[in-house]
Amino acid sequence: MRNQEYYKEIFKPYPDVVTLDEFKSMLGGIADSTARKLLRGNHVKHFYIRNTYMIPKVWIIEYVLSEHYAEYREKLKVQV
Repeated sequence: MRNQEYYKEIFKPYPDVVTLDEFKSMLGGIADSTARKLLRGNHVKHFYIRNTYMIPKVWIIEYVLSEHYAEYREKLKVQV
């Protein structure tokens, strides 16, 4: 079973706060529109500062362990 420790390990190469491009990469290379939809829908907590999404890594881990991601993952072509 994938847990918080598993994701901490696979996301280790990423900085503590990531950009939109890094976020897309972390979720397996999802499309820009898909990533923005997740953020705008407040499914992934984030900061929006000066036209830039800033997403703390811990919040991405929180999201991939969430029920929404478990359901949403079925629709995605790529998965982490």
